[in-house]
Amino acid sequence: MKGRLPLHPGKHILPAVPDPAEHAAYIREREPAATLADLGGVILVYQRHMVEHAASRHAARRLDWVRADLCVLEHQGGKVGICGGFGPGAPAAALVLEQLIALGTRRVITVGTAASLRTDLHSGDLVVCDSALRDEGVSHHYLPPQAHITPSPDLTDRLVGSLRTLDAPVRRGPTWTTDAPYRETAAEIAGYGSLGVLTADMEAAGVFAVAEHRGIEAAAVFAVADALIGRRPRQDHPGTRNALRTAVEAALSTLRSRS
Repeated sequence: MKGRLPLHPGKHILPAVPDPAEHAAYIREREPAATLADLGGVILVYQRHMVEHAASRHAARRLDWVRADLCVLEHQGGKVGICGGFGPGAPAAALVLEQLIALGTRRVITVGTAASLRTDLHSGDLVVCDSALRDEGVSHHYLPPQAHITPSPDLTDRLVGSLRTLDAPVRRGPTWTTDAPYRETAAEIAGYGSLGVLTADMEAAGVFAVAEHRGIEAAAVFAVADALIGRRPRQDHPGTRNALRTAVEAALSTLRSRS
């Protein structure tokens, strides 16, 4: 074994023993018609209040099909899922995403918070991710070893367009995905910032890797909640909450249209 992830070389090409299809089969034992294939896609969120807020604004149907809070929302004549309450981090997001995909999900947008690596990004700013540094563990179990991973270009472009339709100022650029938010060092922050990385997050690289492995589309948008450069700790900033709500509305519009 080598001291790098994954410990077993070439793991990404090997079949796994557990299969997410087992979860779908378990759900269909009690609900034979259970499917998410008729949805435009699913939005992943990491703050439980975001599911409640979206459900309060749109006709919503709650489902207990995955290990999370899942609602189907009616939006402008289409149906989109929103899923949250499973906690932060790529491992939790990957587990739930696998279950969603097994039930038929083909497009996903992850809407979360991130920390700024730039002095010109502030709390409440929106950033659409166009690549992620793979400094977490999940992606290395799904794909060959590389430093970066990219989301679906088409879905990302559509997400940016939806945000601009809402007159939401948005930046676009790379993120640094890490599993260890209390081990982000000054050397990393300065180094990645100098390479043009805008934010640090905990989910994007893992979500993109699961999506690529399973052959579905994924995109990501962040609301800046704190800063690592010129350290500003997270606060209950109204701009961040409003930005998350705007991002969810943009994601709903993006996923509603399948064309």
